[in-house]
Amino acid sequence: CPSAPVSAWRILSTVLGAMGVLTLSAVQGQVVNTVEIKTALVSVYDKTGLKELGEFLAEHKVHVLSTGGTAAKLREYGCTVQDVADYTGSPEILDGRVKTLHPKVHGALLAARGNEKHEAEMKEHGIRPIDLVVVNLYPFREAVSKGGDFANCIENIDIGGPCMIRASAKNNAHVTIVSDPGQYKKLLEHVRGNKGSTALAFRRNLAAAAFALTSAYDAAVSQWMATQVEEPPTTKTVSFEVERPLKYGCNPHQLPAGLCSVNGGKLPFDVVAGIPGYINLLDAVNAWQLVYELAKATGKPAAASFKHASPAGAAIGVPLSEAEVEVYEVKGKPLSPVATAYVRARNADPMCSFGDFVAVSHVVDVATANILKIEVSDGIIAPGFEPEALEILKAKKGGKFIVLQADNDFVPPEMEYRMCGGLGFMQKRNDKICDATLLEKVVTSKKDLSEQAKLDMILGMIAIKYTQSNSVGYSKDGMMIGVGAGQQSRVDCVKLAGRKLSTWRLRFHPKVVGLKFKEGVKRQDRVNARVRYIEGDMDEAEYAQWVTQFDSAPAPLTAHEKSEFLSGLSGVTIASDAFFPFRDSIDHAQKLGVQFVAQPGGSVADEEVIKACDAYGMTMAFTNLRLFHH
Repeated sequence: CPSAPVSAWRILSTVLGAMGVLTLSAVQGQVVNTVEIKTALVSVYDKTGLKELGEFLAEHKVHVLSTGGTAAKLREYGCTVQDVADYTGSPEILDGRVKTLHPKVHGALLAARGNEKHEAEMKEHGIRPIDLVVVNLYPFREAVSKGGDFANCIENIDIGGPCMIRASAKNNAHVTIVSDPGQYKKLLEHVRGNKGSTALAFRRNLAAAAFALTSAYDAAVSQWMATQVEEPPTTKTVSFEVERPLKYGCNPHQLPAGLCSVNGGKLPFDVVAGIPGYINLLDAVNAWQLVYELAKATGKPAAASFKHASPAGAAIGVPLSEAEVEVYEVKGKPLSPVATAYVRARNADPMCSFGDFVAVSHVVDVATANILKIEVSDGIIAPGFEPEALEILKAKKGGKFIVLQADNDFVPPEMEYRMCGGLGFMQKRNDKICDATLLEKVVTSKKDLSEQAKLDMILGMIAIKYTQSNSVGYSKDGMMIGVGAGQQSRVDCVKLAGRKLSTWRLRFHPKVVGLKFKEGVKRQDRVNARVRYIEGDMDEAEYAQWVTQFDSAPAPLTAHEKSEFLSGLSGVTIASDAFFPFRDSIDHAQKLGVQFVAQPGGSVADEEVIKACDAYGMTMAFTNLRLFHH
């Protein structure tokens, strides 16, 4: 209470201070809106744009304090320049490690103007107020990325620069801090429009950007330093730079939203056309990783069709049979290996691929662009585009089709970080390579694995590696033919993917192939109508609408006809992202022509599952690699 003895307040202050409760009180000073720029401190490593800035400062007769090469350049541009060493009375020392770390510099940056005590101390020590600070930092990230040794990287850690930036940003009531050459144009326009002064709101905006810069810079140093020591710190720092705002996040009410680069790195792609959304980009980055790895593992062009961060289909570019050409409705169309890969990927589950995001591993040619032209799709990511192919894609959807050009040389960071529900999570990126070496541990009586079987197993593993878990996938002849994603029960994954496999297979049934549509029925409507015909569970109202698409009502596809046709399927592979906990998955898979199994193993029921595979004549490999993806 106010009447408490002074000694009691001192005791309380000491206790609270020990508890870390007390904070510093604000230093009183005069806060004004506009501050005329009379004196500037300019010390930059990156001299981009310095000529225009220097000429501007000279034009406005600003007194400039500077160092080294920056000072020499500014004199060339007509500035009145005083060396910082002359101003402070202290020379640069220790090979330039100490240039601006001096009370006459930092006093000028931190003094609260209008504060009588500060004003008196500035006068006493000959401190000249500094109104504008232009500083950028040593290229630490570049030193690391070039493979510099420990000593070289250490030398590229800027000390004086961040100190000046932070001091100037803290005192934004009086000092303008410009920490990036990209801000020069905005500074010049603002000062010209304010009669040689800066406004408080402008200074605060620049201060916020400056603190973000030093935070990201320190994060880069911290991350690198953590890799150089035996006991890395438990505090992890990650910096995001918003490269482009997004319309919204997962849903329209989730604003703001943005696409960010990580830790000062570049994006793994360039936006060539269209305006990608949040979910488009999740699809694109997952799909690209899938096809990149698949092409690398198989040596063939690869494609994927993604919806909501999981593949509806994925495939490699192996030629289509005559039956596939007919069923996939590409008769008479030129088909390159890249185009073929996408036709296969799209036709694993063409109903789910409606409005997909596409990824292909190779340069998009005209044949591939023309296939995409007739499909309902949101966008594509690929490492390159033939000029004519790019024009075809840019014209799609009235120019709204999204085209992303992937960087083939981009390597994602080793560590991944995410937030969920107020918690932070970190893990090493899943960079495990899925190739034939994972198929060496064959645990069934039947050991033979043909080259085609190995190819399909590799395809299956890579596809489910980028599918929301739990996941299981069926593959055959270089394409996924059924993907079961995001189920809590593994056998439900098997059944869900199996239902998709059955639909894929039954599209080849003569009755389905022979459906006679009325002229003018759209491509996707034909796809959907065939699927509903195969499923055969329409009620009266739905059937009445469905049958209007045909010249005459098709005869039903009976359960016996379906079963008989499916029984002819063989050579199918099933891949699972985790072990089969019971034999029920194998019992169901055998009904769908499965002859090859790739799974991690490690269940207490492994022997039971092996016996089931042996009973059905399957060949199963334990990969010893779980592939959960969330």
